Amino acid sequence: MAPPPPATGGGSNERTPLLPSGGSQSGNSPFGVTPQRLTHMLDPKDPDSLRELGGPEAICKALMVDPKVGLKQREQIGSDGSYHSEPFQVRREVFGRNTLPESQSVTFLQLLSAAYNDRTLIMLTIASAVSLAVGIYDDTWGSHKDDAVKVGWVEGAAIFLAVLVVCFTNAINDYQKEKQFQKLNAKKEDRTVKVRRDGNEVEIGVQEVNVGDILLIEPGDIVPVDGVYLTGHNMTCDESSATGESDAIKKGTLDEDRDPFILSGAKVLEGVGSMVVVAVGSQSFYGKIMMAMRQGESSETPLQRKLDVLAEQIAKYGMSAAILLLITLTIKYLVSCALAPEFPPYSIMFSHFVSIVIEAITVVVVAVPEGLPMAVTIALAYATTKMLKDGNLVRQLAACETMGGATVVCTDKTGTLTQNKMTVVRGFIAEREMRSRSDVQSFFEQLPKDLQKLLMQTIAINSTAFEGPDERGHIDFIGSKSECALLGFGKVCGLDYRSTRADHKPVRVYPFSSEKKTMTTIVPAESEGTFRIHAKGASEIILRSCTKYLDRDGQVQELDETQRNEFLRYISTFANNALRTFALAYKNIDSSELDCCSDDEAPLSDLIWIGVVGIQDPLRPGVRQAVEDCHHAGVIVRMITGDNIETARAIARDAGILTKGGQAVTGPQWRAMSPEEQHALLPRLQVMARSSPMDKQIMVQRLQERNEVVAMTGDGTNDSPALKLADVGFSMGIAGTEVAKEASDIILMDDDFKSIVKALRWGRAVNDSVRKFLQFQLTVNITAVLLTFISSVFSSDGQSALTAVQLLW
Repeated sequence: MAPPPPATGGGSNERTPLLPSGGSQSGNSPFGVTPQRLTHMLDPKDPDSLRELGGPEAICKALMVDPKVGLKQREQIGSDGSYHSEPFQVRREVFGRNTLPESQSVTFLQLLSAAYNDRTLIMLTIASAVSLAVGIYDDTWGSHKDDAVKVGWVEGAAIFLAVLVVCFTNAINDYQKEKQFQKLNAKKEDRTVKVRRDGNEVEIGVQEVNVGDILLIEPGDIVPVDGVYLTGHNMTCDESSATGESDAIKKGTLDEDRDPFILSGAKVLEGVGSMVVVAVGSQSFYGKIMMAMRQGESSETPLQRKLDVLAEQIAKYGMSAAILLLITLTIKYLVSCALAPEFPPYSIMFSHFVSIVIEAITVVVVAVPEGLPMAVTIALAYATTKMLKDGNLVRQLAACETMGGATVVCTDKTGTLTQNKMTVVRGFIAEREMRSRSDVQSFFEQLPKDLQKLLMQTIAINSTAFEGPDERGHIDFIGSKSECALLGFGKVCGLDYRSTRADHKPVRVYPFSSEKKTMTTIVPAESEGTFRIHAKGASEIILRSCTKYLDRDGQVQELDETQRNEFLRYISTFANNALRTFALAYKNIDSSELDCCSDDEAPLSDLIWIGVVGIQDPLRPGVRQAVEDCHHAGVIVRMITGDNIETARAIARDAGILTKGGQAVTGPQWRAMSPEEQHALLPRLQVMARSSPMDKQIMVQRLQERNEVVAMTGDGTNDSPALKLADVGFSMGIAGTEVAKEASDIILMDDDFKSIVKALRWGRAVNDSVRKFLQFQLTVNITAVLLTFISSVFSSDGQSALTAVQLLW
C-alpha cells in the first residue's frame, strides 16, 4: 500500500479550521490516507486538496472501498492482514466512530459550588461565622450569660441558612433546566441512512456509518457525515444551517465545475446520488463545532459585576467605619481610664476592649445586605418560570439577568427574522398584478377560469418538488426552494398537484440546469394528437423565447416591443426588491413537432408568456414590531447573514433594522478592515452580508470591546461559535440545530423573534427588583451603621444605642 501523501505547505498556513484535527494517526494502518488529510479539504472547502489526493476515485482506493460494491458487511482486516472479532475495528480505530464522546454532565454538587462562588455569599458566610462567634461569646461570657434561654447563636445560624437556601435554589434551577434541555434533544440521532454494503443497499443507524462507506442520498435526507460526491443526478443541497448560505448548492464533480463536498447537517433538496464518507463523529464538520461548544467558559453577568463592585464598596466602607469606630472608642476609653481617679483593673479593661472589638466587627456585618442574594435568586427563579410560559427555555439562570442589561442584539436572517421558507410574494400574470402574499387568493379568483386551470397545470406538472414529512415529521414541500414556493402558491389557490400530475403524464422532461436556467416538461394536451410545452425559469431567458402573451382576459396576443418592455420593467422592479424572479410560459404543438424535438435541447421558441412571480423568504409575523420595541428599549438590532448584500438590505429594510444613515457591508469587506476601522464603522453598521462564522465572532468581540452587552440569535450550526461567545445566546427550539442549542443560553421554543423582547422585559424586571430591594436594604443598613457609630462615640460609657445582638437581628 502506498504511504500517505505528504502534507501540503504554503497555503495551509492561511487555513483556520474550527478545531485542530484529532483522532488516531495512521502510520501503521492499512489505509493510504490519514484522517487529517481528509478533514483538511473540508474545513474550509478546498478543491485543491481534493485534487492533490487524486480525486474521489483515489480516495476510495486509499480507503479500500469499491464505490460500486461498498464496504464488506463483515470487514475484519487488520494492518498485518490478521482478522479481528469486531467488524470495522481497524477502520474505527484509525478514523473514529460516528458518535461524539459523551459530554461530562455537570453534577449537582458542581452546580452548588458554582452558585456559592459569589463574593456577596462569601462575605455573608464570614458574617455568619462572626455573628455566631459573637452570639456564643455573649451567651457564655457576656451580658446574656445568666439568661435561661440562649439565643445568641440564632442570628449567625439564620444567615448561614439563608446562604444555603440561595445556593440550593440556584443549583436546583440550573439542574432542572439542564434536564429539560436534555429531553429536548433526546431523539436527535434516532434515524437510519442507506449505504451500499457488499453491492446491496442496506439501512443502518447513523452511529454505524464508517469512513469509506458509500452513502446513498435522496431528497429530504439530512446528511449525518462529511463526504465527497461520487455519482448522481441533479443533486442540490441546502447547507444554510451549516454555512448560513440560503441559496441551494448544486453538487457534482470537479470536472463539472461543481461543489464536490457534502457537509454533515446539509439537507438534500432534489436529485439523488452517492458519496464516499470521509469524516465521521468528532472529525466531521458537525462534530467539530459540537465539540467546540463544550469548551466554553461561563463569564460573569452584568448584574453580577455590578453586585461584585457593590460588595467591594460595602466591604471597604464597612471596614473603614469599623476601624474608625475601633480607634475612636479605644482612644476614648483609654483617655477616660487615664482621667479616672483610679486606673481600672486589667481584667475589666480586657473585657471592655473585647466588647469594643465585637461592636466594630458587628458594624462590618451589619453593612452587608444579607437579603440581597436571596432577593436576586427569587427574582430570577420567578422570571425564568414566567419566561418558559412566554416560549423561552432559560438553560442558565444567569442569562436572564444578563438579558436585562443587553444593549445590542445581533441576529441571523435565515430562520430567525425570516421563515426559512421561500414564498411567492409578488406576481404579474396576464397583465394583472399581485402586490403581496396576502392577496394570493383574491388575485387568483380574478383570473379567467381557463387561465386559472393553465396556471395550476404549469405549476404542478413542470416541477420535481413533492409533499412529504420533513425531518421533524411535519408535512411540507420537499425539493428546490423555488419549486416549493410555486407549489405553496398553488396550494393556497386550491391546487391538488398529485391529481394534476396523475392526469398529465409527461412525455418529455428537460430538467432544470444551472447552465440553461430553465425547466421544460411536455405533456399530452386535451385535444387528440396535440401536446403542451410548459416552461419556467430565469425571467429574461423565458421572455426572450416568447413571441406572444396572455392578456387580462386570457386571450393570446402578439408580443410587441412595448409590451416586452412592460414585462421587463416588472422583472427589474421585483429584482430591485431582492425578489428571486421566475417566469412561466407555454405553447401547444402537434405530434409532428414533438417528433422534431431534441432529446437534449428543450424547444424554447415561440412561447406564450403567462407571467412572472417574485419569490422571497418572508419575514416572520411580528418581527418588525419586535425590532421597533427593541429600538424603543434602547437596544440596537444588527443583522448578520450569509446572503448576498442586496437581499440582506431589502430584508433589513422591511424589518426596520436598516434605517437612514445605517451602513451595510459584506463579510470580506469587514475582514479587510483593521480593528480601528471596524470600531469606527460599528456605530453605523446595521447589516453584514456574505458573512462567515468568523465574521460573527469578530463582530461580537468588537462590540464587547466597546463594553456592549451582546445578545446573539441564530438557528444554524454556523451561528454556534458566536452564540457561545456572546453574553446571551438565543437558539431556535424548532428549526435550530442541536449544535446551536448546545451553544445557547436561552432556547426560543416557538422560534419567534418576538420572544426576545419578552426576555428583555423579564431581564429588566429582575434588575428593577434588585434595585428596589437595594434601596430598602441599604437604607436600613446605612442607618444602623450611622446610629451605632454616633451613639457609641457620644455616649458617656461608649455603648451603642443598639447592642451587637440587636444589630445582627
